[in-house]
Amino acid sequence: MPIKAVIFDLDGTITRPYFDFDIIREEMGLDRNSGPVLESMQKMTSQQRRRAEEILNFHESRAVTESELNDGARQTLEALREDGIHIGILTRNKRSNALAIAKKHGLKFDAIIDREDGPAKPDAFGVLRLCRRFGVKPGETMLVGDYLFDLLCAKAAGAIAVLLANHDRAADFTGHADFTVKSIDQILRVIEEKNNQHKE
Repeated sequence: MPIKAVIFDLDGTITRPYFDFDIIREEMGLDRNSGPVLESMQKMTSQQRRRAEEILNFHESRAVTESELNDGARQTLEALREDGIHIGILTRNKRSNALAIAKKHGLKFDAIIDREDGPAKPDAFGVLRLCRRFGVKPGETMLVGDYLFDLLCAKAAGAIAVLLANHDRAADFTGHADFTVKSIDQILRVIEEKNNQHKE
């Protein structure tokens, strides 16, 4: 099937990796091996969670201020738009931060699904909702991300999983990816090849 939509993770994929989750866990009083922050926060008391949310909001706001685009991100989004391919953002961050990054860097996303819209990655919810929004099938959709949850989310939804291998832990996740790229603009070649196969 041709690729009609590309869904991107935000932090570490559109923007350069920034978050140090070990530090965030430490500030929240969590063990460094306690797992993903959002899931850990769900187990907290309401008072602990309010404090944890303040800590997370501080780090997320600073990440927006300090954000830099990954090499090739702007050009990739522009090329997709020229080809009429839908551009979605699926993030465990907040919509307001995704919009702030878009504004800061002059980017345009067709739709954003954040952690407040429904079950977060690795649940298939976000991919399926974006597919419905764009009127495309999961098999016509590519999800590009730098972390395991992005790949598991794509697989759960029946979409094409693309790993952006731009960090030290990427090798741990390659087994879950349909494609692995070193820079974000390399997805354009993958899309071109897949779409050419469809025409044959």
